[in-house]
Amino acid sequence: MSILFTLQPRQWLGQIVSARLVSLLALLTTVINFEVLSTPTLAIPPTTSVETKINVPNTMSYAPFNISRYLKVPPNFSISVYARIPKARFMAIAPNGNLLVSQPDTGKVLIVRSNGANDPIISDFVTGLRKPHDIVFHTINNTTYIYISESNQIDRFIYKSGDITAQNRQVVVSGLPDSSTPELRGAYGHELKNIALDANDKLYVSIASTCNACVADTVSNPRRGAIYQYNADGSNPRLFAQGLRNAEGLAFFPGTNDLWVVVNNRDNIAYPFNDASGNYGKVIPSYVDNHPPDEFTRVRDGGNYGWPFCNPNPDTPNHLYYMPLDRDYQFNRDGHLDCNLIDKTIRGIEAHSAPLGLTFLQNTNFPSLYSNGVVVGLHGSWNRQQRIGYKVAYFAWNSSQKLPGYQIDLVSGWVVPGTQQFWGRPVDMVVDQQGNLLISDDYSGTIYKLSYTQPR
Repeated sequence: MSILFTLQPRQWLGQIVSARLVSLLALLTTVINFEVLSTPTLAIPPTTSVETKINVPNTMSYAPFNISRYLKVPPNFSISVYARIPKARFMAIAPNGNLLVSQPDTGKVLIVRSNGANDPIISDFVTGLRKPHDIVFHTINNTTYIYISESNQIDRFIYKSGDITAQNRQVVVSGLPDSSTPELRGAYGHELKNIALDANDKLYVSIASTCNACVADTVSNPRRGAIYQYNADGSNPRLFAQGLRNAEGLAFFPGTNDLWVVVNNRDNIAYPFNDASGNYGKVIPSYVDNHPPDEFTRVRDGGNYGWPFCNPNPDTPNHLYYMPLDRDYQFNRDGHLDCNLIDKTIRGIEAHSAPLGLTFLQNTNFPSLYSNGVVVGLHGSWNRQQRIGYKVAYFAWNSSQKLPGYQIDLVSGWVVPGTQQFWGRPVDMVVDQQGNLLISDDYSGTIYKLSYTQPR
């Protein structure tokens, strides 16, 4: 299998001067077809970040902005607070430029409208929903719909430009499992739903796991830890892919029907190797810290990505690319499921980063230096000895290979390094009509605006 690493010039230099790495590459070529591609003809976004004071309007300068706050952003960017929305989660830009923001905890989707130099106008777009989460605009036969996921169903509303409240609600998928499902007795760890629609008017719904790791979800009806496909009107449901513990940020690469997801992987994994360490079957914090990685992968029809039986292993020369899969000690130590038959993750993300939003920047007005890439909101770890995530990651995109390449931090700094205390947790990102990146933060209750200024 061909493995893509898209490296920057400094990384190439590192290869030249590092005999150790040269030896490693030589070894790899005897095992796999290891392909290293540079992009010398393309502009490469800088890897450096600048600590930048957040511009906060006086009307929004309450905690955590009652003191000066800083975030690291690339050169020539500024960042500001655009709106304060408690527990803001997923977002969508309407065709006329308005912003929709979900608030699962209140049962609302809010609409945020620009108000010139003044604070934006925030009002209820729709209320009375059961934990609304994802929001997608989709046009079918000249009718534009807004699809909104609730924890137990998927709704769509007919949208006309300028609507400031939801109109003509239709329930297209009902009876999805959530904490109200009798068999679950009020317990559902990941009941919020994420959705996407493709160019063939097919609707995809992520039904995440109820648990950290359990077999019950793999035999339920509907399957949990899975993605289902429906017609756009909710008819003809079928299992599309499984073994995805908590697939968030469902998105199609622009102009294709290639479905990509980011996945929150399991916690507190037991050491799976019966080796001389004596750790077999034990939950070792130093191992849990980095295992198993979260996932960023293309999802194929009929795919099985292993959860909870097989876990991607980053401790190989491939590192986070096309990782081999280890038997899970708790659920597959006897190998009854052959992990060699499981779909490999195309690219891993460091364990416990908790990726949520996934946004392709192609065909947007985001600065051209970055627009051939994808951003992922890393919500941040809760059970790692040193916090990880709490940033917006940028992945360069290799158009010929149709794969993600190197990763840099686009926005970071929500964790205080000395104390490991955090004051924000990014969730989702959208690009507005002016080319700004809007970022939701459900911890501080903020929508940030990341803006670019062309250098002179």
